Amino acid sequence: MNITSAFTSALQGIRRGMDGLDRNSAQIASAEQMRGEASPVQPLVESKVNRLQVEASASALRAIDEAVGSLFDDKA
Repeated sequence: MNITSAFTSALQGIRRGMDGLDRNSAQIASAEQMRGEASPVQPLVESKVNRLQVEASASALRAIDEAVGSLFDDKA
């Protein structure tokens, strides 16, 4: 895997996790929730999964950044 595709995958993972968190928060704050017609359990569980997705992707992005930095240090 080259650096560009790894970088793109990490950013895509962050974006997907953030989109999921937006969706979860909308479900939690929905009118159905406010009237007690829907359970908040599913969006709360999914929000945990989406948060972990963002954290894992951010960690991957950090590792890529460090690897690129090391490559530049070696070349200098």
